[in-house]
Amino acid sequence: MAKVKTTFFCQNCGSQYAKWQGQCTSCKEWNTIAEEVIQKPEKSDWKTPTSTTKRVSKPLLINDIDTSQEARLDMRDGEFNRVLGGGMVQGSLTLLGGEPGIGKSTLLLQIALRLQYKTLYISGEESQKQIKMRAERINPNSNNCYILTETKTQNIFKQIEALDPDIVVVDSIQTLHSDYIESSAGSISQIKECTTELIKFAKETSTPVLLIGHITKDGHIAGPKILEHMVDTVLQFEGDRNHVFRILRANKNRFGSTNELGIYEMQGSGLREVSNPSEILISEKDGELSGNAVAATLEGLRPLMIEIQALVSTAVYGTPQRSATGFNAKRLNMLLAVLEKRAGFRLGAKDVFLNITGGITVDDPAIDLAVVASILSSNEDVALPSDYCFAAEVGLSGEIRPVQRVEQRILEAEKLGFSTIFVSKYNKIALKNTGIKIQLISKIEDLVGFFGLIFVTMILK
Repeated sequence: MAKVKTTFFCQNCGSQYAKWQGQCTSCKEWNTIAEEVIQKPEKSDWKTPTSTTKRVSKPLLINDIDTSQEARLDMRDGEFNRVLGGGMVQGSLTLLGGEPGIGKSTLLLQIALRLQYKTLYISGEESQKQIKMRAERINPNSNNCYILTETKTQNIFKQIEALDPDIVVVDSIQTLHSDYIESSAGSISQIKECTTELIKFAKETSTPVLLIGHITKDGHIAGPKILEHMVDTVLQFEGDRNHVFRILRANKNRFGSTNELGIYEMQGSGLREVSNPSEILISEKDGELSGNAVAATLEGLRPLMIEIQALVSTAVYGTPQRSATGFNAKRLNMLLAVLEKRAGFRLGAKDVFLNITGGITVDDPAIDLAVVASILSSNEDVALPSDYCFAAEVGLSGEIRPVQRVEQRILEAEKLGFSTIFVSKYNKIALKNTGIKIQLISKIEDLVGFFGLIFVTMILK
């Protein structure tokens, strides 16, 4: 009998070592290296041990490979299809990650219930009755979705051969285990082995597989980093559980762009697709309030109009507070320093609080001008016109810098009924005869001077 092979893995980053040591040299964590059995003898492929048929691959000239039949599968979800690049590619392996309770299982279950293809939903975390209770809330009628509660890969592949599904969903990869690895489910060696078996199955049968993966406390996919390299697509499901909006991003996509974005709204009956998120992210209010400004930003390739809220008040204690929700706090401090140095506003002794409504986080530098506008509005306690929006980056010397795809932002603002948009003078804009006024500015002093006229007009009213 062959000798059982063991090695040492870092439980934090997945690095492999020949012997145990106290600190992982890759991630610098201590006491995370553990010994695991990596292989038992007499290992076979994903099929049953008695199966002997196996397709032999032959080299083909790339120009002779026929891709006419490789049509993408429609997932009956516009946002999901958008992020994937037009639908699910046959034989692909997609990994979906996200925080606990964010809605990963709900998203894939409702997609499985909508599909017209024969779908096998494999769960290692819930019983069939629990899944049925959730399915009745989402979509009570489905004739194509089969539920299997199993964690052993050998048994799973037996059921797959008997059912012959068109799509397989696994919830989650951390619960699966193979007989060919002696370590417990969720360990690095088990995750790698189970994923390898699923990849062989997907490629040999052209069956797309959707995996749900847990994440670490840092927000990364749990397990070895090689797991993300093995799969074809890595999706991240983000959002704040205290808010109703969820964002689906593609961190890796071999068959499409990683710039696309899907937005959902969590409801009692499941996740609803949000086709026009700008109208939802801008809050409804009876009158104009000071400290509010609207920014034209881009999430992937999709333009969004988001609302920036700022509160500037006199510091009660010695050290003024700087707090930002959904925005980089260091960048906020930089913008405050620019306002004080270039525009003469004394904000060093004032508290500044900044919030992006909707519970989303934005790192687009094009919202800098809207942040500055909201701070000026709150500092002067005069509301900006609600039909003004902003799309420009602010530099350290106070210059208003151009941003990418500004025409797309202008058209989105015009579509939503804004009358004026402030952009950089250095943007090359080819749009003509637009229904929105394009206000070009080159430095932050121009914005302050323009706002001075607005504030005087508002005060006189």
